[in-house]
Amino acid sequence: MVQAYNFLGSWQLFPEKGTYESGTRPQSGIYKIESPEGQRALQVTHSWVSLENEAFTSSYSIEADGDLHPFADKALADEVQVSFTDSISFELHFYRAGQVALHIVHEIQPNGYLKLTVQGFRADGAPYTNVEVFHRQMSVLPYSASVSGALIKPTEEGVIRHKALTAMEEQTNMQLDQIRKQIELLALQAQEIHKRKELSLMIYNAKISFKPEIGQIYYLYEKQDGNHMISLISPKEWGAAMPYQGFVAAVQLLADHTWKEL
Repeated sequence: MVQAYNFLGSWQLFPEKGTYESGTRPQSGIYKIESPEGQRALQVTHSWVSLENEAFTSSYSIEADGDLHPFADKALADEVQVSFTDSISFELHFYRAGQVALHIVHEIQPNGYLKLTVQGFRADGAPYTNVEVFHRQMSVLPYSASVSGALIKPTEEGVIRHKALTAMEEQTNMQLDQIRKQIELLALQAQEIHKRKELSLMIYNAKISFKPEIGQIYYLYEKQDGNHMISLISPKEWGAAMPYQGFVAAVQLLADHTWKEL
């Protein structure tokens, strides 16, 4: 079961990232894939809580050898087949009367998320496609497994626990995201200060024949000997008569006596 290794574990649903052509968007969910030791089978358990706070679970076991095998829940399918494309994608085909009744594609995304694409048919025969996105979680399954599609009546304790876990995950992810953004902002600010420092050192080592005024715009030039010079005259004003080797930047003196490139 080497190819299944990346999929094994518990995955928590991102409800807001999914698209649902059939059914309604759940408020939370757990998708769990296990491989019993010493077997070539996958145990798949899908638990979710509806917007009405009803808890559901679907659980089934499938042989992962690429062949067709009888499926236990005849209401859903007669046979099932697992096919691994590579180590980051595999498909489930559920057959009824020789036709594909349900097709589920599992894909590990570059960001590490699990994308589940479910293609099936509504009661009226119209096709639908549902897409769900999950992120890897510790093994938390607050509802016991049962036959596929069976309704589990929610207990108050189970729903509270499930909602608490979801709320905890959302809050900690939000806080970590805020800290990450703050770190990124501080890094950008540090880069800006370092850039101003380097520019300021260059300017204070340049030739300045006047006292710079805070807020005033000046022009930094490189002379023929490699040294630098500050001038009030812009490159446009110099035109072809510019006496310097090159123009470096337009700069402004700030209140803290550092220089900013414009």
